[in-house]
Amino acid sequence: MKKLLEIITEEFEKAFVQKGYDAKLGKVVLSNRPDLCQFQCNGAMAGAKIYHKAPIMIANDVVETLLENDKFASVTAVMPGFININISSSFLADYLNQVEKTDKYGCEGKNETIVIDYGGANVAKPLHIGHLRSAVIGESIKRLKRYIGDQVISDVHLGDWGLQMGLIVTELECRKPELVYFDENYDGPYPKEAPFTLTELEEIYPCASAKAKKDEEFKKKAHEATVKIQNGYAPYTAIWKHIMNVSIPDLKRNYDNLNVSFDLWKGESDAKPYIPGLIQDLIDKGLAYESQGALVVDVAEEGDKKELPPCIIRKSDGAALYATSDLGTIIQRQQDFHPDGYIYLTDKRQELHFTQVFRVAKKANIVDEDTKMDFIGFGTMNGKDGKPFKTRDGGVMRLENLIDQINQAVYDKIMENRTVSEDEARETSKIVGLAALKYGDLSNQPSKDYIFDIDRFTSFEGNTGPYILYTIVRIKSILEKYKAQGGNVSEVKIISTDNESQLQLMLELAQFNGVVEDAAEELAPNRICSYIYDLSNAFNRFYHETKILSEEDEEKKAGYIGLINFTKKILETGIDLLGFEAPERM
Repeated sequence: MKKLLEIITEEFEKAFVQKGYDAKLGKVVLSNRPDLCQFQCNGAMAGAKIYHKAPIMIANDVVETLLENDKFASVTAVMPGFININISSSFLADYLNQVEKTDKYGCEGKNETIVIDYGGANVAKPLHIGHLRSAVIGESIKRLKRYIGDQVISDVHLGDWGLQMGLIVTELECRKPELVYFDENYDGPYPKEAPFTLTELEEIYPCASAKAKKDEEFKKKAHEATVKIQNGYAPYTAIWKHIMNVSIPDLKRNYDNLNVSFDLWKGESDAKPYIPGLIQDLIDKGLAYESQGALVVDVAEEGDKKELPPCIIRKSDGAALYATSDLGTIIQRQQDFHPDGYIYLTDKRQELHFTQVFRVAKKANIVDEDTKMDFIGFGTMNGKDGKPFKTRDGGVMRLENLIDQINQAVYDKIMENRTVSEDEARETSKIVGLAALKYGDLSNQPSKDYIFDIDRFTSFEGNTGPYILYTIVRIKSILEKYKAQGGNVSEVKIISTDNESQLQLMLELAQFNGVVEDAAEELAPNRICSYIYDLSNAFNRFYHETKILSEEDEEKKAGYIGLINFTKKILETGIDLLGFEAPERM
């Protein structure tokens, strides 16, 4: 379905052509002076240079052809040559009624196959606040892309193959040398039960990591253990399987708490079968060469604004690196899905890494040159001091503890004006808390750092998730009361109006499909946040200025109900794209 701006632009293009001017001058945009008009066309200004004619003369020519057009309430030429546009309320109402009946409210995409790589959790470690942004931004982009019709395959891409595995094995041997995994004469079978609990495992890794920073011998052994795991050494592979079996269920539980899900739970280890062929292919193509004992590929290109070092494919000790496993993973994804594009989300400090990986993938023809490969590097979540968010004792906060904190803050606010039971307040606080957490993150541009402020994020006023939910709940309440009066919500429709706040709400609704398509194309969930905040403001202004249920004119009342019912649908769609939902009441 055509967007509102497309329809208006087409009318102006025809008007310009009718007067002998180029159609491209008829582009219409949202007004930058909404106090003067709803839309504007600036084509006459550009046309003045082409046709050597005063822009106001061109503008007057065009306006003359549109005076009788029933799509417009007014079209006015103003000095020095702008055209101010207000559209007809009846045309806008008809358009919205059509949009409401259209699949996805008129949103369309390119029907591409996209692999999106986000999450990036490391096994053997609990999710912490550093994993929040990747999870919620990636989930929202996945939902946006799917909404416009793309086939999206999401992969958590676990960190399960790096040095942390060697560290755990080495520390486990220090603690429990009697285990069969460390008996060189033992040839299996290995125990089915893990030699550690989840709690023990989560303590082992940070202990080993700290030890490696001080003890060179321990660090060396951990590196050797890592190489053994990567080479398929059976005893250490058995420990690695235990680590996976203990860690993954807990990771899934934590992602579920964020309403985040993945189609694939693959990790770096899944790339292992593809790595030998990858390395040989890079050598055969003359792309890989030895440098200081390591195997590298040059990725620098003419026109680079800064120096790009070669991409290391294999270390001097024969160990694979992140780049190797990422390239192997791309080979696997090409074979499995033949995607049109890739989207990767990680901390923005990894930008160099992905620039190198993407360039090697294209130089080696692992992917076609025109394959779109997007990297979204997100900023940090900081405390009020402007520094990365920490616990009170200076440690990294577990994600589930952060969720508990924000849920408690919402619960306290609900209980301040207690109208529900404690049990309902607890359940509602989980829904609203998730909205506060996700909206507080997603309302920022992904690349920007932001301040995590529980008090602000959980406020029921201002640009917050709870405010959006409160608006939806308010609309639900009005609709229920209308039904109690005997009204049928399914039979109402939007009608024309001369009510300014009603008209503004209609104009906001008409922008939905364009905003969603732009947000999906730009990989920018913050665009959705801005939109539903503006839409909520427009509704609340209309609500405060209009007696909806007490309106005596039944046709007008039904028109109000049709408008706010569509508003609810759009807001609910918006929050679903962001990855949360609204409660029945607050």
